[in-house]
Amino acid sequence: MSAGRNVEQQIALQQRPPSLAMPSMAQRPRPEPSFLPLHGGFRDRFVMTPEPKYCCEACRLVLCIPRQTECGHRFCESCITDLLSKPNPVCPADLEPLFEDKIFRDVCCNREIMALKVYCRSEKNGCTEQISLQRVMDHLEVCPYYEVPCPLGKCKEKMMRKDMPEHLSRKCKHREMTCEFCNHKMALTELQKHKETVCPAFPVACPNHCSFSSILRSELSSHQHDCPKAQVTCSFIRYGCTYKGLNQEMREHESSFASEHLRMMTVRNTTLEAKVEDIKSELMERYKVLPSLSSRLAEVETQYEEMREKNRQLEQKLVSMQMLMSAHSEKLLEVEMELRELRPLRAMRDEVEALRGSVESMRSVVSSLDSGRVGSSSGSHTLGSLEQQLSRHDDMMSVHDIRLAEMDLKLQVLETASFNGTLIWKIRDYKRRKQEAVASKTLSLYSQPFYTGYFGYKMCARVYLNGDGMGKGTHLSLFFVVMRGEYDALLPWPFKQKVTLMLMDQGPARKHLGDAFKPDPSSSSFRRPTGEMNIASGCPLFVAQTVLENGTYIKDDTIFIKVTVDTSDLPDP
Repeated sequence: MSAGRNVEQQIALQQRPPSLAMPSMAQRPRPEPSFLPLHGGFRDRFVMTPEPKYCCEACRLVLCIPRQTECGHRFCESCITDLLSKPNPVCPADLEPLFEDKIFRDVCCNREIMALKVYCRSEKNGCTEQISLQRVMDHLEVCPYYEVPCPLGKCKEKMMRKDMPEHLSRKCKHREMTCEFCNHKMALTELQKHKETVCPAFPVACPNHCSFSSILRSELSSHQHDCPKAQVTCSFIRYGCTYKGLNQEMREHESSFASEHLRMMTVRNTTLEAKVEDIKSELMERYKVLPSLSSRLAEVETQYEEMREKNRQLEQKLVSMQMLMSAHSEKLLEVEMELRELRPLRAMRDEVEALRGSVESMRSVVSSLDSGRVGSSSGSHTLGSLEQQLSRHDDMMSVHDIRLAEMDLKLQVLETASFNGTLIWKIRDYKRRKQEAVASKTLSLYSQPFYTGYFGYKMCARVYLNGDGMGKGTHLSLFFVVMRGEYDALLPWPFKQKVTLMLMDQGPARKHLGDAFKPDPSSSSFRRPTGEMNIASGCPLFVAQTVLENGTYIKDDTIFIKVTVDTSDLPDP
């Protein structure tokens, strides 16, 4: 770059628009935005001509935020961005292909460039300072020759910093001045208008050209009432007097026309009295109608209250109908699910019945052959084939009987399953089951599965009637178990829903015993099951056996356990 290039050739300094920056470089820290040129390299006048290695291969100016390519050439950040935006970009120095991921920031070169000496950007105004490039902005903050705008908002002039005091005190048209009449401070451009229009202490002449030649503007209004040459209207204008004249003539008019003014007042008074009588008569007529209006108003208020009560009853009926429709919809969905499960079961039963009929017919054929064709070799052959067919049919019947039993068991589970996140578990024969637990024959019992929805989590409850762990022998222990379900792949894991365990009081007081907990996301009990079910989690000390057996929690040798899972915030799968 030529040493003769001066500050007049600078371009507007501001931050480069985002569209010119490479995406991968957008997050990197940049120098002070106002210090950088809009595009290309630095155009400052350097004290010594910069070496060629500090110049951009594209714009040939001193590098601004230098980037070095794989082939070893340096470019300004804006210049390399322009090159990379072209199809199949190449280095203009050696025509080597350019790749963005192989271009890096040359920190060492940038540090050397920032240390180069330049003349002040206000050199044209007379500044002779020589500073390093990185200190240009620091110098311009205090440079007396740097052009700055007037700090007064409305003034658009620029001047050198050293001329600012004189401008603010003598030259600026918007400098602050004090009104010599009211001592109010304002801009010089507004001072004359202030004096001519609103200044309260500015002396003005009486508009009536009376003997008072100079009156303060704030006192002009009160002067108008007393000014002898002011044009005024007779104070009896409201009674019909139309006289207008000067203030000094008004007293003579009032004294000479006193009887006339009195006559006007009398006429006006008579008219007013007649109007008052008319109004009284009208009020009396309306007063007579008031009782009937009051009774009508009371009737309307009564009807309004009745309508409000009917409306409230209708709203309650509407809510109950909506709840009933919702319950019917859920029941209908349950019946549809059960029908889907029953259809293959019915088809299987029909198939089993057909097989049984076929077996019976074969058995009759075998019996007839056995009795009529015992000596025949062909009969023996036929009998053997029939026996083989019979054996195959028996095997098929055995397989179908097993599948039929499985489907029956699945149907029983579906009939008792809950799909709303609530389990009501009825445990019969409490005493016998308790003794089996004490004798270590059956330590725990599992409930039927229940679900948070038709496509939700599968869960069950586990109870130790004689306790488990810390509660063994003294408490009933109750646990919650997450089971492997058919739709686990669609559900969020780990399981995070709030669980409430409850022992139901069968007495009239309904003092149910319960406990609730939020699952620990780090516990393996609430991760997606890899086996049939996870490790149970719950309350080893759920309820003392003395409380259970001496209260009203056992009736007809039966207890009820309720488990509720919060499904309010559960997303649809």
